[in-house]
Amino acid sequence: MRWQGRERSTNIEDRRGSGSSGLGGGKKMGGILGFIVLLIGSYYGVDLSGLVDSSGMGGTSGGSSLSQQEEEHLEGLSAVVLKDTENTWQSYFASSGQHYQAPTMVLYPGATPTACGTGQAAMGPFYCPNDRKVYLDLSFYNDMKNQLGAAGDTAFAYVIAHEVGHHVQNLLGILPKVTAAQQAKSSQANALSVKLELQADCFAGIWGYQAAKNNLLETGDLEEAFNAAEAVGDDRLQKRSQGYVVPDSFTHGTSAQRLAWFKRGLQSGDPKQCNTFAE
Repeated sequence: MRWQGRERSTNIEDRRGSGSSGLGGGKKMGGILGFIVLLIGSYYGVDLSGLVDSSGMGGTSGGSSLSQQEEEHLEGLSAVVLKDTENTWQSYFASSGQHYQAPTMVLYPGATPTACGTGQAAMGPFYCPNDRKVYLDLSFYNDMKNQLGAAGDTAFAYVIAHEVGHHVQNLLGILPKVTAAQQAKSSQANALSVKLELQADCFAGIWGYQAAKNNLLETGDLEEAFNAAEAVGDDRLQKRSQGYVVPDSFTHGTSAQRLAWFKRGLQSGDPKQCNTFAE
């Protein structure tokens, strides 16, 4: 992916010098199961970090597992990708006479306070609608590479573009409407969550469409992004963590669904093709 030397976003809040918070509690979950728990909690705005042991998450303890060179590489990549999403969505919003309010990306080590509860490295990148910020511990890349088998700059970029996709949903009023519907009818909460996540995947594909159009992708880059989309499917994560899948508990969609919706955005470049709620 051609990102070195390109313009970076200025909407970055760097908290990496602040250290990580201590999280007390009793016996905690680790590994992929803890990862899933934290993702679910962060999505619903519930702080579940006290249930999770970050020491078992394969190097998500404040970025200490990254070398200085790796950290600088990921920091630069993240800032450039964020800028690319800003350009992409500014253009789309302007086409309908609207103004795109870009999110702030918070870089943090280990744990940090957010308007959605405690953000923890084991969550990976996540979006908090309450403060309109994307939270990112750069050491999540090691989890992607070592636990999920999704390495590469474009794989990491896909994850960031997905979280920005949630911000777009928030600005468009989709996220608050779905959250209200989930609260009104809890039996549909998981199914609605899946639709939100798949739409965010499609929105990430819109970023990919623009990146390809601007000749920023090199040979093998799309395969990295495809691999990342499949790696975070509920079926694959559950199979890995517990040996079997429970479809009714899915909150993000299967690997096949996530890849299909990412490709839809990538191939169409049209956010109107991302209406997962119509299917």
